[in-house]
Amino acid sequence: MILRSIQGFPVRVQALPRTVRLVATARLREAVLKALADTAEELELLAALESATSARHRAAQGQLPGLPPPDLVARVPHAAFVNAAFAYARPRGLNRFNGPDRGAWYAALAVETALAEVRFHMTGHLSESGSFDAVVDYAEMFAAFAGAFLDLRNLSETPTCLHPSREIGYPAGNALAAEVMAAGHNGIVYPSVRHPGGTCLVALWPHAVQSPAQGAVWRLSWSGRPDPRIEKVAG
Repeated sequence: MILRSIQGFPVRVQALPRTVRLVATARLREAVLKALADTAEELELLAALESATSARHRAAQGQLPGLPPPDLVARVPHAAFVNAAFAYARPRGLNRFNGPDRGAWYAALAVETALAEVRFHMTGHLSESGSFDAVVDYAEMFAAFAGAFLDLRNLSETPTCLHPSREIGYPAGNALAAEVMAAGHNGIVYPSVRHPGGTCLVALWPHAVQSPAQGAVWRLSWSGRPDPRIEKVAG
């Protein structure tokens, strides 16, 4: 069912019962300050210190202009984790469909696609650092989606927002995402740029993320080469 179009691309009602997002497991661990506290009172004080630099807490306090408190979710399972995906963004650059002032929930329909995406981006970060030596564990985060999404699949021509170059694709993607948000739609479904044949999704609003749950853990290991070893280590 096509509701309307944005920049000539169709907006369709989608029902996606199972998507997967890969998140570095360090984000899932308990606060590192906890080991420093001997009592509940000390832990409360340390948590206050930690929240002073936490983007998620600053968003809840209205200190992030790109993410006002009414956009956040509350009293739903894993609300803090969902909100964190939107509170943390690249401070000095763009992602494909979000800028430095607001994050987004990126996911894929298959874990192979999610792995290809994180592999590409992490390899790029390591290349910039000049060293391909790293081990990163990623946890699967499943979520369901239902509602109106811009659909960039099965188009006759590849839109500019899906150009593989960050300099070309990302500004176009951010402009398109701004129109999708202004229309009140949930996000964008699009072909993976890094995994041919794969499908990705970006949710632009926290409330669009439904029933998140953790799955298996995958390990990506770089040992001096840009091609990492990929293995499932849990789940």
